[in-house]
Amino acid sequence: MAGETAEDDREGASFAARLMHAWRVVRGASANANSATVTAAARPAAALHPQAALIEALIEGLHEAAIVLDREGRVVAFNDEAVSIAPALRHGEPALISLRTPELVDAIRRAGKRREPQRVEFFERVPTDRWFEAFVTPVKPPGERAGDLVLLTFNDLTPLRRVEEMRADFIANASHELRTPLAALLGFIETLQGPAKNDTTARDKFLGIMQTQATRMARLIDDLLSLSRIELNAHLQPSTPVELAPIVRQVVDGLMTLARDRGVDINVAAEPDALVVLAERDELIRALENLVENALKYGAAGKRVDITLARGQTRAGAPEARITVRDFGPGIAPEHLPRLTERFYRVDVSDSRAQGGTGLGLALVKHVLNRHGGRLSIESTLGAGAAFTMHLPLSSAELRAAQ
Repeated sequence: MAGETAEDDREGASFAARLMHAWRVVRGASANANSATVTAAARPAAALHPQAALIEALIEGLHEAAIVLDREGRVVAFNDEAVSIAPALRHGEPALISLRTPELVDAIRRAGKRREPQRVEFFERVPTDRWFEAFVTPVKPPGERAGDLVLLTFNDLTPLRRVEEMRADFIANASHELRTPLAALLGFIETLQGPAKNDTTARDKFLGIMQTQATRMARLIDDLLSLSRIELNAHLQPSTPVELAPIVRQVVDGLMTLARDRGVDINVAAEPDALVVLAERDELIRALENLVENALKYGAAGKRVDITLARGQTRAGAPEARITVRDFGPGIAPEHLPRLTERFYRVDVSDSRAQGGTGLGLALVKHVLNRHGGRLSIESTLGAGAAFTMHLPLSSAELRAAQ
């Protein structure tokens, strides 16, 4: 790790030196240029620095976000990656207007005051949780006390932090949920090796139970891994246009066997117009499968599940697609509704386990929709069933068509 840090420092110092050299060369060339045709007052702030174009071209080649400030703290140049961190960046404006994270602001001030490189980590919650590492490097010519530029570079630590969190969550949750089926398997194995060693009837019975417990463990691990993958990419917005009607049909076709086994009819109603969203197709299929499967298992008493695909509007009036899965079973008490999407939360633990549930299905649905910029709404009345609705923003093409 120390070797990697030293190498990063050398690369940063080398780039800073090249940047300072480019600054001096272009500044010297621009001093001889005739700029009397445009007064300083008539030009934007960024135009007061003719070298800004070259500096921006230099940092555009960097893979990480980079921002260059002058000695007054105004923005001289920045690359496209920096806009994802600070969308309010504007050439010629003070950087503190767009970089409002206290830790980063303090690091910029310390670097300007001490003329020494600074390193800081900071955390952002909007629009999603993200962690960054920032290097603030004053760029000064050799032998001079003060420099003309300050270089800010950023490393996105989000994937690393998410992996650390997921590892801790996986260990805690998996160890808790796997304990019961593992204990059952060990107990049956010991019985089959001992008292029931030659008991054919008991052996067949125990092997059936062991298969059920093993299947439950496999599904639990699969759900945990799926949830981890979704959380790992939570900050990456999907960009593939996906039509929703074929997804609904595919999910219904895949669960028809379960519906027949439970004696439940599935009714689908969809608008004739295609509804297209930007999405990861497999993730949407997994989320909708969880909702429909839950309806077939826990709402089977109603003997009917309705799936509706329709166009709607958000609270702000923006067009959206809505997929509603409604069952006519026993319903859910109001006190449980706010916690249904928590990991491993169950209204009835024994019933959930009897149905093969892992307690992760709705948590997975919530995280899928969060990643797609959507949300999950739940409505239920005791004795009258429940309705789960996936709200998804329409793609730009759909928005233009609606407008």
